[in-house]
Amino acid sequence: MEIKSRNSGSLVGGILLILFGLLALLSQFFRGFDFWGAFWPFIIIGVGAMFFIGMAAGGKSTAGLAIPGSIITGIGLMLFIQNLTNHFESWAYGWTIIIISVGLGIYIMGWWGGNTEQRHSGTGVMRVGLILFIIFGAFFEMIFNSSTLANYIFPVGLILLGLYLVFKRSGLLAAKRPDDQSNNSTTL
Repeated sequence: MEIKSRNSGSLVGGILLILFGLLALLSQFFRGFDFWGAFWPFIIIGVGAMFFIGMAAGGKSTAGLAIPGSIITGIGLMLFIQNLTNHFESWAYGWTIIIISVGLGIYIMGWWGGNTEQRHSGTGVMRVGLILFIIFGAFFEMIFNSSTLANYIFPVGLILLGLYLVFKRSGLLAAKRPDDQSNNSTTL
């Protein structure tokens, strides 16, 4: 087991070094484009991916590696999007991505380990993170008023979230069970 994990680590490290070397080489050929400035978040994404590779190499007993893997990968993806859009103000609500990533990690851990309760818990945490993302995103995007698109997306998101909560809490979205005959019985 130790040899297998050591080989996995060497393989991942070697692949990352090759990718960084190719990136450095490409930056020499294309002087007008700053590869390092645009793609540095991939270093963070790569570190997160190494946790998933370790999880896959270690079997079900290492399912817990999905949580730090998803957190680090989620942060790397968030930084990549911010780097491309130059919209770093989104960290005012971007921290909710960490909550969503934790939920995703718990879900993946439950999926990898075969635990249905963990998958359900992970879904709940992701749902809370998404709700917080919409609420804080709407609030801060309206304050920053950074883009025309954000002026429409977040208010629509708030409306959809409100509709979901209204229908979910009122029971209108509840699926009717086939064994629930109390409301469907008719007398002759």
